[in-house]
Amino acid sequence: MGSSPPSPPSRAIKDGEERFKSITLNCGYHPVVLGDVLNNGQYKVIRKLGESSYSTVWLARGLKNSRYVALKILVSEISQSTTELHMLRHITKVATVEGTPHITRLLDEFEYHGPNGVHKCLVFEPMGPSVNSMVEELPHFKPRRLEMNVRYPPWMAKSILKQSLQALAFLHENGIAHGDFHPGNMLFTLDDIDSTPKDVLRQEEDVAARLVSPLVQRVDGKEDKWAPGYLCVAQPLVPFTCYAEGFKVKLSDMGGGESLQLPLSSVTPLGLRPPELILTGAIDNTADVWSFGCLIFELITGQPLFCIPWSEYEDDDHLLSLTASLGALPDYLFKHWKTSSLYFTPERKLFKCQLGGVAPVEETLMVEQESMEELFHQAGPDLSEEEGHKVKGLIRWILQYDPAKRPSPAEILSDPWFCEIDIEGMVSQRNGERAIGIIARQVP
Repeated sequence: MGSSPPSPPSRAIKDGEERFKSITLNCGYHPVVLGDVLNNGQYKVIRKLGESSYSTVWLARGLKNSRYVALKILVSEISQSTTELHMLRHITKVATVEGTPHITRLLDEFEYHGPNGVHKCLVFEPMGPSVNSMVEELPHFKPRRLEMNVRYPPWMAKSILKQSLQALAFLHENGIAHGDFHPGNMLFTLDDIDSTPKDVLRQEEDVAARLVSPLVQRVDGKEDKWAPGYLCVAQPLVPFTCYAEGFKVKLSDMGGGESLQLPLSSVTPLGLRPPELILTGAIDNTADVWSFGCLIFELITGQPLFCIPWSEYEDDDHLLSLTASLGALPDYLFKHWKTSSLYFTPERKLFKCQLGGVAPVEETLMVEQESMEELFHQAGPDLSEEEGHKVKGLIRWILQYDPAKRPSPAEILSDPWFCEIDIEGMVSQRNGERAIGIIARQVP
């Protein structure tokens, strides 16, 4: 038996020093390569579906039952302390026999001992692309033209919103806050892929086609068992995704989930943060509701309500945007804005919009203050004036500065606009059409 490969140096890496030769792809935390078999020969990896800061996700074929699953392999550093598994177990416990129709279902869990430590592996039903990325794949926008507004058709946007809201209502009613509610965590379901041959789904080890990277090599030329032999480009299951009438989406990634009985933390994207989180760090389950209000605007218009890039002054940028689009902050929040004097007079009159303030000799920058309603109109959503009025009223009802006044997901679902959306009817119709198609194929 050969000796183990040399380990990485124990000393700290110097600035600018690299361990591996440069490649264009991100390295996963457990060194997975296509064809790996995990969990005592139960799951064979055939395709990479995605990656995040804390995990990689792979399509695998069950060798015992020939069913496809999604394997989420967490980094070893968080595998022992992750809240995601705790939340998923709780969901499974309180769910009905049929499961939760709008939350991704946990099928199995196991631990895998790799060269980088012990990894918790979560097994889910395989899913399609996220709501964030699927819009780019719709045939409506192919071929792409510069004048196109790349956004979901209203009927799709409304269905996505209602289904994600139903998922949120289920979580809140069962004592769970999602904590990371955004379109990247809403996934389209697939058409039945279990009958699809694995050769059709398997990712090819093709460097020229940029499906995998060239071999990963250390700068010093030594072998390294801590990194994979090559890196895979994520290939979501776009061709097998259902996006026609009757499609379904499910809320995923409970990594930010928390019990409502405990102090909550947040990994919410910058533009979806509620004002109390920005100013005081306080957060409760109404943060999910605030995020949802922002997403109504985003999915209907195709533009984020608050586009906040990472910067030294990102909080000021966000608070100025809030003030412009939704109105002045209440006094109990405004007093926590430590840098407000850079932008407001003592009487709270806005006099500068330059982030970080400006030197006395520089010209004062002011920009037009546009309300949420004005921004909505400028985006030109594909709605009638009457329906647009309803949607703007709904957003205003949700995006209240006082968390106690924000409606619950169940209350939002009772709004007439959401009552008009018949998801169950569309799904039943689609299932009926599928059944008729199967029967037709069976008739000689």
